[in-house]
Amino acid sequence: MIDDSIRVLAGDCTVIAESADREEYRGRVTTIVKPDNTVLVHDADGYQPVAWLTRADSVSSDRANDFTLVAKKDTQTLRIAAHDRDGFASYPTSAAGTPVGRCPDCGAALVRSSGVHCVGCGERYGVPADATIRDEQCDCDCGLPRMRVERGLAFNVCLDRACESLDAAVREAFDREWDCPEPDCDGDLRILRRGGLIAGCEHYPDCDTGFAVPAGVVDGECGCGLPTFETASGTRCLDATCQKGLARALEADSAADD
Repeated sequence: MIDDSIRVLAGDCTVIAESADREEYRGRVTTIVKPDNTVLVHDADGYQPVAWLTRADSVSSDRANDFTLVAKKDTQTLRIAAHDRDGFASYPTSAAGTPVGRCPDCGAALVRSSGVHCVGCGERYGVPADATIRDEQCDCDCGLPRMRVERGLAFNVCLDRACESLDAAVREAFDREWDCPEPDCDGDLRILRRGGLIAGCEHYPDCDTGFAVPAGVVDGECGCGLPTFETASGTRCLDATCQKGLARALEADSAADD
C-alpha cells in the first residue's frame, strides 16, 4: 500500500512568508504539502507558486493563532490561515516515471523513476541506473519484466532480485576469473557486494585490493593484467586508476582523431 500522501488545502487564505523580509498575500488559493514537506501555494495566475518552502523541517498547525498550516525551515516560516475553506484533504501519491509494465500483484502500472515501483500498491524494486527495462517477462511465474544490465557481460534478469539475482549471475560468470594484481599476493578476485558489486581479493583483510565492477562489457585485457571494459564513456581497465589503462584510452582517442 502507498504510504505517501499529498495534503491539499483550498480556499480563501492569508499567506505570510517570513525570512529576511515579510510578505503577505490574501486570495482564494490552493496549498499543496508534499510528502517531503515541500509546501507550495498556488493562485489562479501562471505556474509559479505565490509562496513556497522547500523541504520544510516541520509542518504543523497553530490553532491558537488561527493558522491552519505553519511550515518552518531554519529562519524561514510560511503561515497559511484559511478564512473560508473549499476543501482540506489528503490524497495518495507516488513518484512519476516512465511506464514499464503492469504490477503482477494488483494490475496497476509499473513505472521507472528512482528504481521501479507500482503506482497502485507501492511495491518497489531496486534497479541499477544503467539498466534497460525490457518488454519481455521473466521466465518464472512472477509476471515482472526483465532488465538488461552490463556487468562484464550483458545480463538479462528479473526486476525482483529474489527471483533472479544479478549478483549471482555476475558471480557465476566472473568469480575467481581474475588474479589479484598485487605483486606479493596470490589471491583471486571474488565478486562481492559492498554497496555495489566489486571484484575484491579473497585474502581480505590481509590484502584490501578491490575494484568496483563497471557498467560495461569485458572486451580485452589491460597491460596490467586486469580486464578492460567497453563502457558508455569508452574503454577502461577494471582498475579505474590504472595508468596503463588510461594510456590505452588516450591512444584510442588519438587514433580516432587521425
